[in-house]
Amino acid sequence: MSDARFEDGAERPLRLIARGPDDLQVMSALVQDGVLTGADLRFNRARGRFSMLINRFRWEDREQAAAANRRFERVRSVLDFADVRAVRHQGLVRDADTVLSLLSVSFEPEDASEAGPADPAGPGQVILTFAGDGVLALSVECLEVELSDVTRPYVAPSGHAPAHSE
Repeated sequence: MSDARFEDGAERPLRLIARGPDDLQVMSALVQDGVLTGADLRFNRARGRFSMLINRFRWEDREQAAAANRRFERVRSVLDFADVRAVRHQGLVRDADTVLSLLSVSFEPEDASEAGPADPAGPGQVILTFAGDGVLALSVECLEVELSDVTRPYVAPSGHAPAHSE
């Protein structure tokens, strides 16, 4: 039996679960600059699930691509939220022609009661912030988010890594 090699992890689809705010920060970094349309947002009220199909920039491959002088990649991914009670949005156009760019995903636990401090993974609001001041707020029973790559990576159409001016 030999030790695992770095190469053994290459080119595998991501499948991550976030059940706490620290996990969600990692996931937020991986989906930053993901693009989608309003038609790629789905709320299944009966199942309490909210899903987004995004074209995710492969941040985990950015340095290797730059070092190898190869093109940057994107991959289609599903970002799925469980135990969703309600969805509110502001500043978003939810049609198939409007492109949305996801900037961050964060969690705000509900205020603590007399029983003690707020549970960092219990009931609260998942906040999805989009470029252009668009926001989605998901009211959740508990924090459970899954990120799953569902296609093979493809060359990013722009050929560039996303950049943000300060």
